[in-house]
Amino acid sequence: MIPGNLYIVSAPSGAGKSSLIKALMNIRLSHDTQVSISHTSRTIRPGEKNGQDYFFISEEEFEHMIEEGAFLEYARVFGHYYGTSRDTIEKKLAIGINVFLDIDWQGAQQIRHKIPNVRSIFIFPPSRMELNRRLRKRGQDSKAIIKQRMAHAIAEMLHFTEYDYLIINEDFNTALYDLKTIVWVEQLRLKRQKLRHDVLISKLLAE
Repeated sequence: MIPGNLYIVSAPSGAGKSSLIKALMNIRLSHDTQVSISHTSRTIRPGEKNGQDYFFISEEEFEHMIEEGAFLEYARVFGHYYGTSRDTIEKKLAIGINVFLDIDWQGAQQIRHKIPNVRSIFIFPPSRMELNRRLRKRGQDSKAIIKQRMAHAIAEMLHFTEYDYLIINEDFNTALYDLKTIVWVEQLRLKRQKLRHDVLISKLLAE
C-alpha cells in the first residue's frame, strides 16, 4: 500500500483557504482525498455541525487530550484551542488516503518536526484592502475583532517562506486550479511513481 500524502494549508482568516479546500474535495481527483476534521474548544457557530466542521469539545476535555498526547499538533488562537488527532491522521495515511489539514503556521511547524515529508501550501489574499473587505462581509465580528484579525493576519503572513507552495487567491477558480495542480504534481513525484509502477519499471529495465 502506497501511503497517502499529508498536505498543510495555511492562510490568514479571510484569504479563502476553507472555501478552496471544500471546492477541491468536490473535484474528482485520481486518489482518495479527505479533509481532516480538527478538535476545537470554541463554541459552535450558526450553520456549523459537530463532527462535520469541527469536533467541538470543552476546554477541559481538550487539555486532557493534550496530556494524553492525542494531538499531532495543537494551538491556542483567539483564546480557543484547535488540534489535529494523531491517531486519525496516521490511520488514513496508512491506507493511502491523501489528507488536507486546514491549520495555522504554529500547527504547521509542529507537524514538520514529526512528519518531515509533509507538503505545505500558503494562501495569500490579493491585497490588505480585499482581506479587510472579506472579513467585514462575513458580518460575524465587531470592528474591534476585525481589527484584531487584520493584525493577526499580517503577523501570520510573515511565515509564508516556511511553506513549499504559495497561492494568491485573487480569482477563486484560478486559485482552485493551482491547488489541484499541486496535488497532481505531488502524485507524480519519482518516489511515489516507483512504488506505484514497480512491476512495469522492472519489466521495462529487465535485460
